[in-house]
Amino acid sequence: MTKRFHIIICLCVYSFCSVCCVASEPKEEEYTRLRHEMVKNQIESRGIFHPRVLDALKTVPRHRFVPEKNRNLAYNDHPLPIGEDQTISQPYIVALMTEILNPDPDQTVLEIGTGSGYQAAILAQLYKQVYTIEIIESLGKRSQNLLAERGYRNVQVKIGDGYQGWKEHSPFDAIIVTCAPTHIPEPLKEQLAEGGKMIIPVGEAYDQRLVLLVKEKGKIREKEVIPVRFVPMMGENGKTY
Repeated sequence: MTKRFHIIICLCVYSFCSVCCVASEPKEEEYTRLRHEMVKNQIESRGIFHPRVLDALKTVPRHRFVPEKNRNLAYNDHPLPIGEDQTISQPYIVALMTEILNPDPDQTVLEIGTGSGYQAAILAQLYKQVYTIEIIESLGKRSQNLLAERGYRNVQVKIGDGYQGWKEHSPFDAIIVTCAPTHIPEPLKEQLAEGGKMIIPVGEAYDQRLVLLVKEKGKIREKEVIPVRFVPMMGENGKTY
């Protein structure tokens, strides 16, 4: 085999491999298209109309918060596993819970259950400051690094027991809980500001409801929203609440 012929074969193999690599990972333009379709077909079509919430959902690259092996499913209409028996919530549920809080850019929000970091990234587009707590250290550190890499400077991540809230930064104008305790934690009620709202899934594994709490004149008013299914709220030593 001549040297020239050998070079031609190598170039052909390199070109073929390059094409294969490009084809295996959608371009950012394709992800952007899928993201906008997600908002139109899964979010707006179900009655979510808050303009700032919709803009946040169109802006935050959900696929970056999904494990690489499931990245092509990031904009589908269902939750996805993120490791440690945890999930990233269905896009519609993220949108619904966020809209119910009626986010204000001058307010602070506490999130219980950082998970993938996606909900925190959405909140970072909508609130002045986001505090988020994750009980699973590996997930918390991964999300903390990812959020920092993506430039979300107004998000503070804590590894700890979300049931207890984050008293030193309270009261919070809004609290969003992305895991389900069997009852509403008293510390979270106490850390909710006057006029503040909390959205939380409550109940046993197969009998959960999404509940909105509003604090008015020091008293908590509750309203049931829809039936849901979330992973249970975990505490230290793997116990569930």
